[in-house]
Amino acid sequence: MAGELRKDGDVSIDIEGRSAAEIAESLRALIERGDLRPGDALPPVRSLAEQLGVNRNTAVAAYRQLTTAGVVVTLGRGGTRVAGSAPVAQEGFAPDTALRDIGTGNPDASYIPDPSRALATIARRPVLYGEPVIDPGLEEWADAWMRADLPPGTPMRLTVTSGAADAVERLLAQALTRDDAVALEDPCFLTSIHTVRVAGYRPVPVAVDEEGMTVEGLRSALEQGVRAVICTPRAQNPTGASLSAERAAALREVLREHPYVLVIEDDHYSLLSQQPFQSLIGPEHRRWALVRSVSKFLGPDMCLAVTASDPETADRLAMRLTPGTTWVSHLLQRLVHALATDPDVADGIRAAGAHYAARNAEFAALLTAAGVPTTPGDGLNVWVPLAAPARAVSEQLMRRGWLARPGDEFALGDRAPYDRIRLTVHDLDDDELRKLAADVGAAVRVASVPAATPARGIRFEMG
Repeated sequence: MAGELRKDGDVSIDIEGRSAAEIAESLRALIERGDLRPGDALPPVRSLAEQLGVNRNTAVAAYRQLTTAGVVVTLGRGGTRVAGSAPVAQEGFAPDTALRDIGTGNPDASYIPDPSRALATIARRPVLYGEPVIDPGLEEWADAWMRADLPPGTPMRLTVTSGAADAVERLLAQALTRDDAVALEDPCFLTSIHTVRVAGYRPVPVAVDEEGMTVEGLRSALEQGVRAVICTPRAQNPTGASLSAERAAALREVLREHPYVLVIEDDHYSLLSQQPFQSLIGPEHRRWALVRSVSKFLGPDMCLAVTASDPETADRLAMRLTPGTTWVSHLLQRLVHALATDPDVADGIRAAGAHYAARNAEFAALLTAAGVPTTPGDGLNVWVPLAAPARAVSEQLMRRGWLARPGDEFALGDRAPYDRIRLTVHDLDDDELRKLAADVGAAVRVASVPAATPARGIRFEMG
């Protein structure tokens, strides 16, 4: 049996198949032949299932195969569309630019610890199949690190993954199926947006203010049936917001009625943060995970994160980390442990956190003096409110030699035009900091002037 997809209002394209594999192969063939092109919308799952006379889960599985392969992408209310080749927003340096990149989101390289001394101490013996997945030294250190921020007596198990993004992806995959709804902060960390969309989940935006995720936003998301919540408890990226004790308590109260919704806390800034840790996870919550990566304080190339979670979630997560095939290198685990327990490195991490906070505060004061009132948050970046569209301000900054990150790249909701930019400034010297602040002020003034409206009528010239 074939389903009919109407394209451009008059062209019919047949989708065939009875099994998920057959439907996926049919769609892949249409895409490879060019009958379906990047950006073309595919039928909703329910419609496709009805057209083909198959179970809805079969259509879901077919789309999941295609999203996993990167052939299609799910865009929430935008439906499922053929994936394009256009680059998506990513953290890190922008390639092929002569501009000064102030949108990287990177830590300062001069504050990343030198691993040379630690490397000489870790290569003692080889690790063989069948050994514990978590290196004993790292496990002991991480257990104390995570338990310090959990209610006493909380049942907890540890898992090690190849970074926070890997942990979040696997946590969602063990709990959700395609089209399940996930609550995301809005504005949102770029990697979380991509993880949810590529996997075929439905992102539900939850507004963020100066105290973090909002109570009404979370309540609305739960009413919409989200099965997972991803929250940044401090140094929210891009806003720099951190949960206050009062906000965290109010969010826990909302979640009391939903103990089986998976709550993932991505405490990415952890040891660098200038704010106390506050948690959404109450003592009665049944499905939860606290994820902490080492990349911000030991360097982005240290692809390792520790996840503390309830025992059931830990068991499911472990099933996706089969020992001997996808474990995290024990050499890397030993290196992280050696660095994290070195007193000199610990002093350097504290100095780095103080440096980021001080530079961001100095820049916020300069912006305020330049007519752009800004309050620094916690984290590696400064979230700058503008009295003008972010894209227009970014274009003006490019003319002045700066490459900024417009805020609409982080947006989930419908906000047009978006009036925020995220800037990474902690590695600028004092002169560069002053120049950037002045240039932002000038860019806002130019971008906020309405475009001239062409005069109507006829002009007569008298001679």
